[in-house]
Amino acid sequence: MATPEPATPLTPGARRVLDAASDLFYERGIHAVGVDTIAEAAGVTKKTLYDRFGSKEALVVAYLRARDARWREHLLATLDRVPSPGPERVLAVFDAAASWSTANSSRGCSAINARAESSVGDGDAVLAEVAAEKAWQVGLLVDLCREAGVREPEDTARALMLVYEGAIVTVGMGTFDRPFARAREVAAALLAPRA
Repeated sequence: MATPEPATPLTPGARRVLDAASDLFYERGIHAVGVDTIAEAAGVTKKTLYDRFGSKEALVVAYLRARDARWREHLLATLDRVPSPGPERVLAVFDAAASWSTANSSRGCSAINARAESSVGDGDAVLAEVAAEKAWQVGLLVDLCREAGVREPEDTARALMLVYEGAIVTVGMGTFDRPFARAREVAAALLAPRA
């Protein structure tokens, strides 16, 4: 369960740019928000934005990494409250996602949303960041399943990831209420010992 490397400290201007971009990208979408809008919302010039981040794509990657770091911190804090290996520790991932989505993700997963707006060649660094975030999540589930003594931990973790991702998309689409509660039930059935 490796955590991401600490981010380089940001200057106050870069922090304002990243905060403004994060809010705007998440609420409006990456392609719908231009650098002029971000610079204005941050109270900086476009030159400052480019001096600090180099490109809009690099700013998008910084936005995704910052949200992912906050998510991982939230998730790991939730897992700390269930320290003993077992199914309940695996299911804590779904509990963390439910509480996170209520406070931070009314529009679904920022990584999935970014992926939906990117195409190969258009945002290779963005695609690589999204892939890395999702690979970490699968790896975490594999580790938790192994610790819990689940048979076929890799296959079970992949199945859990499908359920988890489906719940995230359901949150963003507003398909039905409390998708993580339902996902947790499905996950518990996947983790139940088989005869």
